[in-house]
Amino acid sequence: MLEVKDLCKAFNGREILKNISFTLQDGEILTIVGPSGAGKTTLLRIIAGLETKDSGEILIDGKSYDSGKVGVVFQDYNLFPNLSVMQNITLAPRLVLKKTEQEADKEAEQLLKTLQMMGHEKQYPYQLSGGQKQRIAIARALAMKPKILCYDEPTSALDPTLRKEVEKMILNLKKTGLTQVIITHDLTFANNVADQVLKVKPLSEG
Repeated sequence: MLEVKDLCKAFNGREILKNISFTLQDGEILTIVGPSGAGKTTLLRIIAGLETKDSGEILIDGKSYDSGKVGVVFQDYNLFPNLSVMQNITLAPRLVLKKTEQEADKEAEQLLKTLQMMGHEKQYPYQLSGGQKQRIAIARALAMKPKILCYDEPTSALDPTLRKEVEKMILNLKKTGLTQVIITHDLTFANNVADQVLKVKPLSEG
């Protein structure tokens, strides 16, 4: 369970987030919607441990927050261009989780199967479409065994058909018990996948 309590954040004296609170049960999906400048990405970065909060509390299973339990899929995917698909997925498990090459490869193959990307193991990011890069970015995040997976605008560059594919993929991951937090401008997509929708707006709007 993810609990966020009275989260606040300001930059240069300007409040971006004020008293944000929500509770997300294991396996649930939260979508965060709102206009640009409302603090959606800042909230996601704080949950992921990439940005500090000014005040408030984040708990996972009732304990102090551990950013190692949170994976992130960035809007631009952040794949390593000089590494193959397989190397992109297995690098962190080998370096951080100390997996053997065989263990990391086996788990990566299972993730590629789950995400319908088998056959692309030896390709490089430049050889993949936007939708394929996104699946590899998700596989790379899942390879670290996160309890919570965060996405920054996962449908922003995708056509309607691919958006439907992303919906299906996210709902399939939900079946595995994965908790997911998604920033999106796409209200239809947000409502289609979410157990909860959190609406944020710029604080200057009151």
